[in-house]
Amino acid sequence: MMTTSAAMQSYLLSTPVTRLATGSSRVNQFLPSTYAPRLPRNATVRVRSMAEEDKQEQPTPVVSTPPPTPQPLKPKVSTKFSDVLAFSGPAPERINGRLAMVGFVAAMAVELSRGQDVFAQISNGGIPWFLGTTVVLSLASLIPLFKGVSVESKSEGFMTSDAEMWNGRFAMLGLVALAFTEYVKGGTLV
Repeated sequence: MMTTSAAMQSYLLSTPVTRLATGSSRVNQFLPSTYAPRLPRNATVRVRSMAEEDKQEQPTPVVSTPPPTPQPLKPKVSTKFSDVLAFSGPAPERINGRLAMVGFVAAMAVELSRGQDVFAQISNGGIPWFLGTTVVLSLASLIPLFKGVSVESKSEGFMTSDAEMWNGRFAMLGLVALAFTEYVKGGTLV
């Protein structure tokens, strides 16, 4: 019996001991540190450490470097043909708006200079001009989109992509209103 208690004492003195307080009875128990109680997932564990002060520790020189400048994030743009030309994609309304802006200004300029309405302009050689302008403006609008350039990425100051969108919408409405008014009136607007 004596040897058992001596062996137990030497075991307890040789192994690190953890003090564990039980929650309900407030009884302190001493357990070997190899015992790890299972904690719930949301339990808070605090770890405290006390380091020895090193008397020969030299201060390290501090080198100051400027913080890195954050790079603006480029929006991810799909370059797939079906995404670029989708109904809600970046290309269709912009291309139609650009064509309408050019068409409205050209129709008004020809009407003021020659006195021809929109339907007379189309029937007197306007179709090749329309097709040529459509091809050039469509390609010029699609090439940057297929390279991954966002429509909004180049917008700064007064000339923004939103301003272009609204000007295109008004030009589409203006061109339709011009053609409808000249059709109802039976002649030129001016």
